[in-house]
Amino acid sequence: MLLFLFRLLSFLPLSVLHALGRVGGRMVYRFPDKYRERLQDNARQAGYTNPAFALESAAQAGAMIMELPKVWLKNEESLAMVVSDDNHVVEAALAEGRGVLYLTPHLGCFEITARYLTRHGPITVMFRPPRKPILAPIMESARNAPGLRAVPANRQGVKEFVKALRKGEAVGMLPDQAPGEGEGVWAPFFGRHAYTMTLAGKLAAQTGVAVIMTAGERLPQGKGWRIHYVRLPDPFPTDALAQATLINQAMETLIRRFPEQYLWSYNRYKTPAGAPPQPNNATHDS
Repeated sequence: MLLFLFRLLSFLPLSVLHALGRVGGRMVYRFPDKYRERLQDNARQAGYTNPAFALESAAQAGAMIMELPKVWLKNEESLAMVVSDDNHVVEAALAEGRGVLYLTPHLGCFEITARYLTRHGPITVMFRPPRKPILAPIMESARNAPGLRAVPANRQGVKEFVKALRKGEAVGMLPDQAPGEGEGVWAPFFGRHAYTMTLAGKLAAQTGVAVIMTAGERLPQGKGWRIHYVRLPDPFPTDALAQATLINQAMETLIRRFPEQYLWSYNRYKTPAGAPPQPNNATHDS
């Protein structure tokens, strides 16, 4: 039933989906709760204190949700609405022939980014099975895109990543997901320590691949998306904290290009179970 609804929504113009999402996002934001509080706190931490900014961020989060049926189920139609002024960054990295690690934060339409990157060649991405089984059919359809291979976010998935990178291929992952026990370090993110995954840094340092931060900016009036790229410097640090700090700094650079579209409501500063003590005995959300 849910898949049927998604299919129906996918036929609507992107402008309509975005408009519906923005209205829904604003409505949800009007109710004081943990979601609204976290969005405001995280945005303020980054220096965005205007109440209008938080409201617009909530609207963009709604647009992000409502564009999924179009992106997942109308692949070619969606890709036809993607532009980029930075393709030379990817072309130069691929020409080096040593593989590319794409890092896509919760910014803009991160679902369109991997699909667009298949225009440059096949890409392997990690996924986590949905917590609710009812979403499984939708996620299965979403992963069926030409040139896009999905692997689970576990040890087997990491092995597949290493294989792909050593063959000079491309892989993609979300760098700002809170890692599990033993899989992260405390690193600064917008002036506050966030428990940051170490996997991305380890992959980059061990395989010597090019690392590119990327995100899909949502364009106004349903015109589509613009893909941005930020190439991280070589050689990549070997220290885990230095790696995480460099990745977080690159994320900050990209987020500040269109900050309203970052998912500020994401619990980026939480303390996962089993995480080491936070620096300076700071206290964060759990």
